[in-house]
Amino acid sequence: MTTIALKNVLAKAGLKVDPSEFLALVEDAAKRLTPPSPNPSHYFSADQRAALEEVGLDLAPESDDDRDYRARTVAAHAVLADSALTVGEAASLLGVDDSRIRHRLKEGRLTGWKAPGWRLPAWQFTPSGVLPGLDVVLRAVPADQPALVVAAFMSTPQTDLVINGRPATPRQWLLAGGDPEPVAELVSVLGTPV
Repeated sequence: MTTIALKNVLAKAGLKVDPSEFLALVEDAAKRLTPPSPNPSHYFSADQRAALEEVGLDLAPESDDDRDYRARTVAAHAVLADSALTVGEAASLLGVDDSRIRHRLKEGRLTGWKAPGWRLPAWQFTPSGVLPGLDVVLRAVPADQPALVVAAFMSTPQTDLVINGRPATPRQWLLAGGDPEPVAELVSVLGTPV
């Protein structure tokens, strides 16, 4: 019964993946996200712990009753991996040879990761090509930001990008013909403390 429900959820989300394959992706992502020490107090000296606890930070180890903070990230990783295109799929979509896709990856005009072959996140494509202004945005992405962070940014409404009086995602902004420079400015500070 659970497999049927998962199959329905995956189909509604537009993910073309078998439930057991999806669960394998989730398991793999969970293993990679497991912290080496789930007790945050181990990272700080006694004085640092006292100062952090004084301002209200809870450094207690995770209990069995706590909701696992990794669940949303694991699901996002699994969806990102499943919806990503292979080099061949991206080449077919763009009507170019596979080598042109690899060349664009090398130049930073497309983004992706190796697992073991290249996987290219779907957010950067449209049904007829590449997201307008993508090259401007990708040049501004800090080198230390993982694909999941960039994907989350591109799909999260930003108050600085307004369409019809409502905050838009960077992807929506670019699809609507918005200037890529404001998106590049926003993405350039990913990972920078506020």
